[in-house]
Amino acid sequence: MKYYNNILETIGNTPLVKLNKTCEDITATVLAKVETTNPGNSVKDRMALQMIEDAEADGRLKPGGTIIEGTSGNTGMGLALVAIIKGYKLICVLSDKQSKEKMDILRAVGAEVHVCPTNVPPDDPRSYYSVSKSLAETTPNSWYVNQYDNPSNAKAHYLSTGPEIWEQTEGKITHFVVGVGTGGTVSGVGKYLKEKNPDIKIWGIDTYGSVFKKYHETGVFDDNEIYPYITEGIGEDILPENVNFDIIDKFEKVTDKDAAVWQRKLAKEEGIFVGNSAGSAIKGLLQLKDELTEDDVVVVLFHDHGSRYVGKMFNDDWMRDRGFLDEEKTNALDLIKDHAGKHLVTVTQDDPLSQAILLMNQYGISQIPVVGDGGFAGSLTDNHLFAKLCESPELKELPVKNIMEQAFPIVKEDTSIENISKQFQQGAKAVLVNFDGDKHHIITQQDMIKAIA
Repeated sequence: MKYYNNILETIGNTPLVKLNKTCEDITATVLAKVETTNPGNSVKDRMALQMIEDAEADGRLKPGGTIIEGTSGNTGMGLALVAIIKGYKLICVLSDKQSKEKMDILRAVGAEVHVCPTNVPPDDPRSYYSVSKSLAETTPNSWYVNQYDNPSNAKAHYLSTGPEIWEQTEGKITHFVVGVGTGGTVSGVGKYLKEKNPDIKIWGIDTYGSVFKKYHETGVFDDNEIYPYITEGIGEDILPENVNFDIIDKFEKVTDKDAAVWQRKLAKEEGIFVGNSAGSAIKGLLQLKDELTEDDVVVVLFHDHGSRYVGKMFNDDWMRDRGFLDEEKTNALDLIKDHAGKHLVTVTQDDPLSQAILLMNQYGISQIPVVGDGGFAGSLTDNHLFAKLCESPELKELPVKNIMEQAFPIVKEDTSIENISKQFQQGAKAVLVNFDGDKHHIITQQDMIKAIA
């Protein structure tokens, strides 16, 4: 009989799959290292097992102990599988930008899950870095994994992932491309491959809002590079010790939108249902295609499974809300599709200006239609309001009609985008759409930008 003694023995030996349609514009041979066949459906299973076994060996992790880790979800899943087999408890700390699916999966395999805010500095006590450390300090018989600085992370890929890629390509690999987060995969695989052939190029994929690319190119840790981003699993606002910048030849940044769009393309065009960082990796490679030749053999690593993103990147409404869905927009009705069901915020010409200001702040809008005399009597915009109130602050207690501008132009629902653009070019700050009989909604400059982009 052929069988494994436990699920941990199925980790590794993942397939290498040729990419065809998504890479048809690339002259090189492009092969995907599909890590979703690991039992936890991600590459992180490899280092989760290595980190725990090394901690057991040197006494950091003791029998019956509690494993604590800050994770984007996949490392937590790998740790959970090992914890189940080896009899440990697990506490996972995630940021709130991670998908609900990842949190639910972790709970399903017995992990205790703590969720922390994303948009706080790493040293903030609410950050998932700080909460992880705090829990480790206060939980008896616990071990804080710290995948970012734990050398067993990169070691796992040096011992398994790198050798697999070398053997599967018969040593013909010329480029290795992977999204960089903790740095374990790129550094471990990169070290092994460069020991085999120093000419192999290691390309790290980064995201906008992360410090990696600029730091690699300049040696400067620039706080201005750090801002919130949507892409999961790659990029950092810290410099993990596992990121070996000397091994990485180049970083390439990919936008949130491109990561999501190309993640979906991989599913529809290659039949490979993988995660968000895979979209980043393949788009980053496409951005660098001019540096490749037909003799090159490129291996792109796909970290995790698409099932962890069905409520986000694989959800049309989620994509549409963020302007990520490439839908053709030709007329006024297309432009307001995202918000046609929402209430059109208005004020009357007899309302005090202070009420209009309150509504604009409450709804986060920069313009508001004014109604009166059975129709639209005027409009207010934040630039005009600011200028007038600077001159005469007492205006805020007077009726809106004392400060309002001319009414926004009104178009029919089938008016073309080209004609609506002309209204903006002629000075309109917004345009109103008349649809479904007597309904109206607003088209803003931001709506136009989203349609054009």
